[in-house]
Amino acid sequence: MTVKRGYRVELALNDHQQTACKKHVGASRWAYNYGLRRKQEAYAAGLPMPYAAELHREINLLKQTTPWMYDVSKCSFQEGLRDLDDGFKHFFRKCTLKKEGKFKGKCGYPKYKSKKKGLGSARFTGHIHVSSDAIQLPRLGVLKLKERAYLPINATIGSATISEQAGRWYVSICVHAEQKEAEPATGPVIGVDLGIKALAACSDGTSYENPKALRKNLKKLKRLSRQHSRKVKGSKNRKKAQRKLARMHARIANIRKDALHQATSSIVAKTKPSEERPSCIVIEDLNVSGMLKNRKLSRAIADVGLYEFRRQVTYKAAQAGCAVKIVSRWFPSSKTCSSCGTVKETLDLSERVFVCEDCGYVADRDYNAAKTLAAAR
Repeated sequence: MTVKRGYRVELALNDHQQTACKKHVGASRWAYNYGLRRKQEAYAAGLPMPYAAELHREINLLKQTTPWMYDVSKCSFQEGLRDLDDGFKHFFRKCTLKKEGKFKGKCGYPKYKSKKKGLGSARFTGHIHVSSDAIQLPRLGVLKLKERAYLPINATIGSATISEQAGRWYVSICVHAEQKEAEPATGPVIGVDLGIKALAACSDGTSYENPKALRKNLKKLKRLSRQHSRKVKGSKNRKKAQRKLARMHARIANIRKDALHQATSSIVAKTKPSEERPSCIVIEDLNVSGMLKNRKLSRAIADVGLYEFRRQVTYKAAQAGCAVKIVSRWFPSSKTCSSCGTVKETLDLSERVFVCEDCGYVADRDYNAAKTLAAAR
C-alpha cells in the first residue's frame, strides 16, 4: 500500500539563501492575502468567489507591472492560493456541522496573515531532488542540510515546504512510499496511564519521566518576556529581544516534543519482533479541554501534551501492527484495585500510593491504574 510520510530537517543557509527563502515565504503570504481580499470583495458584491486557478491568472497579469514577482517560483503563489481555498473549505464545513449541532467552537474564518506573527512558509511542487546532505528546490537551488542521510533519496516526493522558526530554517517533505502491511503484534497487552508527575506509567512496570519543560524554564521565559516588553516598539533592540524570546519558546516545545516521541516509540517498539511488540495498547479518553479549566493544574497539564501523546501512539501503533483501545473517560482506573477489582469511593490526588482496604494490595497509584487499564481490554 502507498502511505504518505513527512520528514523535517533543519537547513544550513547562507545570507543569500536566507534572503531568497524570505522572498518565497513573503510571496506565498502576499498571494494568500491577495486572494482573501478578492474573495471578500466578490462576496460583498454578490458575485461567486474566485478560486485558486482564477486568482493565479490574475496574479500572472500583475507580473507585467510587478518586477519582484519574477524573483520567486510560481509555486509560492499557487500553493498560497490553494491554502486559502482549503481554509474556506474547512470554514464552510464547520459552519454546516455547527448548524447541525455536531460541532462546537469557532469555525475558523481565514484571517489576514501578518509577518509580525511569523514569516510563515512556502510549499514547492515539481522537480525536487534530494541527496544525502542537500535538497534542490525550484528557483532556490541546492540547499545544504544540517543532518546527513536523514531524508530518503530514492523516493517519490509530493511536495517540499520551507519554514522559519525562531531564526532557524527548516524543510519538510511529503514522501509517497510503498509499505507492506505490518505483521500483527503478538506481545502482551499494555495499559498506559498518563499523568503530571510521570509522563506515562505502563502496566509492564516501565515509567517515563515528565521533562516539565515549561516549569523548568519558566523563570528564564518570564525574564525574557519582561525584557521584550520594556523595549521601545519598532526598535532594533525589541527585535533582538523578540528573537531571544522566540528561541526560548522553541526550546521548550522541542524538549516536550522529544520526550513525547521517545516515550511513544518505546511503548510501541515498532523495530522489535512481533512477539515483543504489544498486541494492544490501552489508554484513557481524557477530556483535556475540560482538565485545562482547573486553574491550579492547567499549566502543569498543558506542559505534558496529553493529546499529542495519544496522537503519536495511535499512528505509530498502526504502523507497527498494534491495536489501540480507548477506554471511556468515566472509567475509574485510579480508584479500581488491579488485584481484586474493588472500587474506592474517594481517592484524593495527594494519595500517590494505592492501598486496597479489601485485599490489602499496595502499589504506586499510576502503576495500579495502568494495570487496571490493561485488564479493561
